[in-house]
Amino acid sequence: MLSTVTLKSRLPAFGFGNYWHSLSASERVLMSGIALLLFSSVLFGVLYLYSNFLAPLSGTQVFLWRIVAMWTALVSVLMVSGRLGEHVAIVRGLRTWRAWALLLLPTPIFLSQFWLFMWAPVNGQSIQTAMGYFLLPLTMVLSGCVVFKERLSPLQWLAVGLAVLGVSAEIWRTHSVSWATLWVCSTYPIYFVVRRVQGISAVTGLLFDLTVALPFILAYLWWIDSSSLAIVGSSGLIILMLAGLGVISVLAMKTNIDASQLLPLNVYGMLSYVEPAILFVLAVTVLGNPLETAMLYSYGLIWLGIMCLLVHGARQMRRPQQAKNALSA
Repeated sequence: MLSTVTLKSRLPAFGFGNYWHSLSASERVLMSGIALLLFSSVLFGVLYLYSNFLAPLSGTQVFLWRIVAMWTALVSVLMVSGRLGEHVAIVRGLRTWRAWALLLLPTPIFLSQFWLFMWAPVNGQSIQTAMGYFLLPLTMVLSGCVVFKERLSPLQWLAVGLAVLGVSAEIWRTHSVSWATLWVCSTYPIYFVVRRVQGISAVTGLLFDLTVALPFILAYLWWIDSSSLAIVGSSGLIILMLAGLGVISVLAMKTNIDASQLLPLNVYGMLSYVEPAILFVLAVTVLGNPLETAMLYSYGLIWLGIMCLLVHGARQMRRPQQAKNALSA
């Protein structure tokens, strides 16, 4: 009779554990990064719906409480991990007025983007905001070209051209373009460029932005928006939901940052389109924002531009593998 160990060794190996152990170290890093980025995108989708779960709080009130909850969660995580002092030391190390000005300059952009993310889903601007996130990588490409003198490939220029045509078509159709779309795709690049120029990491910048905003938000909640204090104080469920809002916000940011450090830039850039795709689907299905047929023409041009960027990214990913194969041949 076969022993249990012998029998198991003769059975075909199935399951995720066996698949994981069959991967090389670099493949495991890649798979971990992909999983983290997809998980982050799902969490951002949950956050996009969160304002609807916290009625009767308005979108602006949810934004205010999100900052409070997120600061609490982030500081707690950094204290437990022993890394809070590291980020505080970076900020304290700034010696010049110029350095402090560069650190403070992106903070209003950060706060406005967080406000829009919570306000848009309950105020009929969810599709327009999602389109802003679709356009964001394109405007980031242009920012790199202008600020860091990065050269664009023909496919990248084609992507930018199609996006410009799409936005122009939407302006022609409606005689306007959503301010929410423009705000997301035009101001976020300023935030990232300034942080990159100064060499401030995402976590340090986030901690600084939240800490600067916190006293003003607490003062506003105490002296001006006492109604939301009454709503939150009267419901244990809302308190728990707000605590969850802070935890999910920090977890979404943390997994996204970790993914960016594990994945090659091209892979990270391509998979970053998962988040706006999720937001767009949620806007149409769950939030019930109308998708007019005429919108498909202008948005279709933008999505064609995105496809060009995806093809460009796929080509960039293929080149190292082709070079590796050529060397091993």
